[in-house]
Amino acid sequence: MVDSLLGKENNMEDFFAIVVAIFGIIVLVTALAVVLAFPFMWCWNYVMPYLFGLKTIEWLQAWCLMFVSGCLFKSNNVNNK
Repeated sequence: MVDSLLGKENNMEDFFAIVVAIFGIIVLVTALAVVLAFPFMWCWNYVMPYLFGLKTIEWLQAWCLMFVSGCLFKSNNVNNK
């Protein structure tokens, strides 16, 4: 009886550890995406309005442009040796 109760408690601890790990990964990936969007936004806002007369963009628009360009121009080369 005691072993089965300890087993359930251990399973719950494992479950919560997995949930916390997944949540941490989601937060880390989101933070990394935001951090990478800022340099793109700053470069765009510094160069594009002066060269081509385009509008400045916000960080979310910069992130969307990075995402779309990553999907369109992603390299699928595999180097098998």
